[in-house]
Amino acid sequence: MNKFTAEKADETVRLDTFVAENSEATRSYATKLISDGFVTVNGRVVAKNYKLKCGDTVEITLPEPEPLTIEAENIPLNIVYEDSDLLIVNKEKGMVVHPAAGNYTGTLVNALLYHCGDSLSGINGVMRPGILHRIDKDTSGLLLVAKNDNAHRFLSEQIKEHSFTREYETVVYGGFKETEGTINAPIGRHPVKRKEMAVTEQNSKEAITHFTVLESGNGFSHLKVRLETGRTHQIRVHMAFIGHPVAGDAVYGPKKVITELNGQCLHARKIGFIHPTTKQYMEFSSELPAYFTSFLERKLSNGDF
Repeated sequence: MNKFTAEKADETVRLDTFVAENSEATRSYATKLISDGFVTVNGRVVAKNYKLKCGDTVEITLPEPEPLTIEAENIPLNIVYEDSDLLIVNKEKGMVVHPAAGNYTGTLVNALLYHCGDSLSGINGVMRPGILHRIDKDTSGLLLVAKNDNAHRFLSEQIKEHSFTREYETVVYGGFKETEGTINAPIGRHPVKRKEMAVTEQNSKEAITHFTVLESGNGFSHLKVRLETGRTHQIRVHMAFIGHPVAGDAVYGPKKVITELNGQCLHARKIGFIHPTTKQYMEFSSELPAYFTSFLERKLSNGDF
């Protein structure tokens, strides 16, 4: 059971909207939870269109999920490297990493199940077999996948200890006076927009991002970014926090989105880690995809607005 107290900012917000934002459920699933009696306000079941008042206590009980079987799908994968312990995929922009409510097909996990069969670690359960870390749907680039539980534990420890190399490239709004910098600002759930992340001191975790300016011009900058920590949406939140949101970011960027990018201009360029069996350091890089290089050429270099 999750308990929330409505704040001043929540006044007049509909209950179904509040439940969706605070439980990461879809609006339709939030409505079902309310109608099935899994949501109460001040101890009572109320209608989905109930408008909250400051101080209301909202309790949300999520029922046990029904057993799920994720189907293997013959979806082409760009595999950069593979052995008996792991594989590295160069994920295309637009592909979701793992299934979630309302989105159970067409994901990277569906493709991995077809390619690997039973050879994926089970530590993260049926929804995320083999998944050690994730990148957003509209972020392209390298993703490391574990093929057995021993490899999963060994590699996860490196991620936990921040010894796992993760470098990205991105295009952001604005120019920089400095050629490099570090953003050290904790990230947690947005206090009002519960599906978003934010720099906040409340219920947050340490987040550190290092960046180097590669090129600037015409109101944009091309950056290399290295993650020291790996919080949800970290680069997108941190760059917006310092006034340089990622180009194309419909969530943390300007209201007027660069629609031709179909999402943020962000590519996971490099990963590096110690191999779980050989104990040797391995590092892999991927070329910038066409959407990224095209945007660089036309927007950054030529100023074609």
